[in-house]
Amino acid sequence: MSVSNQPHRPTTNQLLLALSEPEYQRLVPHLERVELELKQVLYKAGEPITHVYFPEQSMVSLVINQSGGSTVEAGIVSNDGMVGISVILGSNTTTTTAVVQIAGSGMRMKSEHLVAEFNRVRELHSLLLRYTQTLLTQVTQTLACNSFHTIEKRLARWLLLVSDRMQSDTFVLTQEFLAQMLGCRRTGVTEVAGAFSRAGIISYSRGNINILNRSDLENTSCQCYGITKNEYKQLLGV
Repeated sequence: MSVSNQPHRPTTNQLLLALSEPEYQRLVPHLERVELELKQVLYKAGEPITHVYFPEQSMVSLVINQSGGSTVEAGIVSNDGMVGISVILGSNTTTTTAVVQIAGSGMRMKSEHLVAEFNRVRELHSLLLRYTQTLLTQVTQTLACNSFHTIEKRLARWLLLVSDRMQSDTFVLTQEFLAQMLGCRRTGVTEVAGAFSRAGIISYSRGNINILNRSDLENTSCQCYGITKNEYKQLLGV
């Protein structure tokens, strides 16, 4: 991970953009720009969270590690939010592991500095509490979705969420990764991705995914996508 001390450069992180200029400038001395690498672990479950991250062009998965080495995704964070939200709730550890799934830029700051500003600045305090609510909604809907809905609906929901967060209909995700995130077998993802491709909903080749028909993808998805999207829009306006 490369680090640059140029936090004054424009950011695409929606939380940082939501702050007024005076409040953002309070954070500037503590922010540093980083390039997050594919599969980089930002923190592990049960270990101290030393830094919080504000992704920009990158995407981070919050995953739960199961016995036997399997993993399942609980939530995703991209330019809509912050990685390490538990530090503002009084804990510097969490039960999830944060793993970079799409490489790209972001901002980071030491957890202790964020907590100090969170406790001092009313605007930041309110914003991060609202974001926490949206993340909790995403996590609970993801776990419910993985428990009750078909792979078709789960994959459609997940692709839509990633597209929204990355603000793009094209991204790179392997079938192995998709299977881990959805908590299913790779063969199941292969079959569903193939069906989506034949139906003209997506194109998929060597990990490159391109959403061709968003309307059909939304019709295929379950209500979990809409619930999560509406919560973000209501609380954060994104």
